[in-house]
Amino acid sequence: MTTLQIALARLAEELPAGSVITDAASMDAYRWDRTNSPATGMPLAVVRPASTADVQAAVRFAAATGTPIVPRGAGSGLSGGAAAIDGCLIVSLDRMRGVEVDPATHMATVQPGALNAEVKAAAATHGLWYPPDPSSFEISSIGGNVATNAGGLCCVKYGVTSDYVLGLTVVLADGRAVHLGGPRLKDVAGLPLTKLFVGSEGTLGIITEVVLRLIPAQPPRTTLVATFPSLSGAVDAVIAITRAARPSMLEFMDRTTINAVEDATRMGLDRDAAAMLVIQSDERADAASEEISLIEAICLSHGADECFATSDPDEGEAFVAARRMAVPAVERLGTLLLEDVGVPIPRLGELVTGIEEIAAEHDVTIALIAHAGDGNTHPLIVFDRQDPAQRERADRAYAAVMALAIALGGTITGEHGVGRLKQPWLGDYLGTDVLELNHRIKKALDPQNLLNPGAMLA
Repeated sequence: MTTLQIALARLAEELPAGSVITDAASMDAYRWDRTNSPATGMPLAVVRPASTADVQAAVRFAAATGTPIVPRGAGSGLSGGAAAIDGCLIVSLDRMRGVEVDPATHMATVQPGALNAEVKAAAATHGLWYPPDPSSFEISSIGGNVATNAGGLCCVKYGVTSDYVLGLTVVLADGRAVHLGGPRLKDVAGLPLTKLFVGSEGTLGIITEVVLRLIPAQPPRTTLVATFPSLSGAVDAVIAITRAARPSMLEFMDRTTINAVEDATRMGLDRDAAAMLVIQSDERADAASEEISLIEAICLSHGADECFATSDPDEGEAFVAARRMAVPAVERLGTLLLEDVGVPIPRLGELVTGIEEIAAEHDVTIALIAHAGDGNTHPLIVFDRQDPAQRERADRAYAAVMALAIALGGTITGEHGVGRLKQPWLGDYLGTDVLELNHRIKKALDPQNLLNPGAMLA
């Protein structure tokens, strides 16, 4: 046995039985995230810890042997941040699923493998709500949500993951476990290190526990669905709505997406519409009716050819579910390169128009969905994986969308993270000085560059 194999065997003895996987077939399920990148490597082993102490043991092994670590939640990431690299140790947190709700303080203490939906369900039993709600909330983990600072459909009114993280337990690259923040609504002692680790994509430490803020349960929602004969009309309506109201949801789908979702659901969506907005208000009773009436008037004044409003929760949820399934519906058309670019709301029209022009220029299909109320768009570039020419055009279109977003004062990622997929554009977005500062922080906390190397930072 080699020195590395001996050290790995000792790690397996230190951890509970079955915690270390080395069989190639068994490891295969842990290698990939949702990007299914062909560059995904083969790990040395997969470790499935059940506690912070188990994670510490795995990190100490990695530090002693110089083995890179790829932390993994549920594998639902869309930027390649949890994809394996050759010879790495995958630390899969799927066994750490604990959720404890304290209704007196409106807080929850959660292990990283717990699914977003599980936290929502636990909170709901106490009349509370955890707002961050990525479309993948049923299958994505809290650890992954924190690692990428996930947003979702309600973030236009309620904010993103970082707005609800009060404390973290993090295992550092040397194996120490540190406790940052805690169950306190106000705490400004020391540097805001809790916020530093939110969105760090496993490059600075491995999160093993999260203290989350909860709020009272969301009131019943009133839903408005508006269809438009032109993209410009829909975008202009979005801009006008954000100036006049604060809906709890303001989502956008273009014609390609509408048709893909209709193919999957047969729910009667308007296939001829250039765009559709799904809007919700969770104001109380008369206030919700007034807000939806105002938004409907704005949509009609910007050319909407049909508006449908309902306070029936099942009807409303059917349209929200249609929006949530947009990515898997479009994925039926081919392989996806999924972007996550955002711009200031006033420049949303330029982004949408520019993406349409990029699709035509590169002869590729780009379906567009968006959390329109905060300017965060998801262009879905569709191509045939078996056609090298299509792949090349898709890659060029992907780069062009990135460049367009940066030129419009936007960001290369609003909520999915940089991962490995967007890493080549990080320098263009941040600039030399800020990129160097990122590298300096990374080197201070992970001098051996063991934690998720190649994700986010080159």
